[in-house]
Amino acid sequence: MIDIAGILAENILYIVMVTLGGMLISWSVHFVPVGGAPAAMAQATGIGTGTVQLAAGAGLTGLVTAGAVMNVSDSFALVVASGAVGAMIMIAVTMIVGTLVYVYGVGVPPASAKVDYDPITKDRQDLYVSQGTEGHGLPTVSYVSGVIGGALGGIGGATIYYSLMNTSTGLSQSDLVALASIFAVGIFFVNAVIPSYNIGGTIEGFHDPKFKKWPKAVFASFVATLMCAFVGVLAIGGL
Repeated sequence: MIDIAGILAENILYIVMVTLGGMLISWSVHFVPVGGAPAAMAQATGIGTGTVQLAAGAGLTGLVTAGAVMNVSDSFALVVASGAVGAMIMIAVTMIVGTLVYVYGVGVPPASAKVDYDPITKDRQDLYVSQGTEGHGLPTVSYVSGVIGGALGGIGGATIYYSLMNTSTGLSQSDLVALASIFAVGIFFVNAVIPSYNIGGTIEGFHDPKFKKWPKAVFASFVATLMCAFVGVLAIGGL
């Protein structure tokens, strides 16, 4: 018979870490400039795809880099840093390519409709927003916000993976990697979906008024991830 109380008590630290990782992922999604279908037609600021796709893309890249580093090091700091860098590179490259397409393909300048001046460069924005649109492209503030979001998402994803990989278990290394990866990806998708209800389709970054709603999403993610953490630790620790 599985000693549920013993497994939970032995791995309580990792349950806390998984929960914190999920909350970081939820917070990170609010930083990523999501434009959805309107941005795909250059009628809204941000990357022309959905919240979950962008968050999962950056986060899964972070998980891959974190997993690769865990093969050569058990250092938590190094694993988390590699996850952050991997996710940052992925989202940064995505935004650069998107900007090239918007500027040289569509022929629109990067401009935000949420602010009159870019909070970072102080460049005028409203003069360059095409009539009938909510901005277009990726202005500097959205780019910086996206990189920050990628870092937070990568840290969260790497923390979850590291915690699950260190859970006490009788599984072989290959089986543990497979199971930890499945749970880490699943938890990431759960926490990528929750903020979508806050964002409601599009968000430009930390300067967007919708960004202020992040505490609600983070609290919801705390509840959801805590349950996922219990299930994940029990599943891995009970085998």
